[in-house]
Amino acid sequence: MGKIDLKFDLKFNEEGLIPTIVQDINTHDVLMLAYMNEESLKKTIETGFAHYWSRSRKKLWKKGETSGNTQKVEEIYYDCDKDSLLLKVEQKGDACHTGNRTCFFKTLDLDNNIKTDFQISSKDASILYELYGVIEDRRENPIEGSYTNYLFSEGIDKILKKVGEEATEVVIASKNDSKEEVIYEVSDLIYHLTVLLVNQDITLDDIFEELKTRR
Repeated sequence: MGKIDLKFDLKFNEEGLIPTIVQDINTHDVLMLAYMNEESLKKTIETGFAHYWSRSRKKLWKKGETSGNTQKVEEIYYDCDKDSLLLKVEQKGDACHTGNRTCFFKTLDLDNNIKTDFQISSKDASILYELYGVIEDRRENPIEGSYTNYLFSEGIDKILKKVGEEATEVVIASKNDSKEEVIYEVSDLIYHLTVLLVNQDITLDDIFEELKTRR
């Protein structure tokens, strides 16, 4: 792995962070943009795996610590102004929390129209990230006639009502001892719970982090 000597005085911003672009060393795909502080950079160099600073959680985190989608760092570069980094990594699984291979799956054409090109992996568990990504996209880019947009437009009370209704349907299906009904109703519940998460700006990783504390 390429070495970075901090004596070169990398220019961290006023929050002590430096933007970090991450690229797949094999495919050359740009995977994501994250932020490092001095601690996470040193941890990355020490372990050989990408560590970043979470601006929302205000804590150091290892990429893939919950999903298993780690980034083995092969090379580290810094730019001519010494105020940004480029990591070339071997990406395990998907880089984006939505389940996409890369975080850069939306394009903005010259007419300023946003287009979405989801690139979901084949792993079954990634369907949760795909679902989250689609719902989040509906909130940001409403589509006429979309049920998801209807829920967002009605607001939190409607969303909560649907979550309650679907939870009751799961109970009824379970009491009926019907595997098919339970699968169907649980799927409905998961969908409406995901709408709730997006509405509250809570990510799946936030939930996984909480679940980790309950082991």
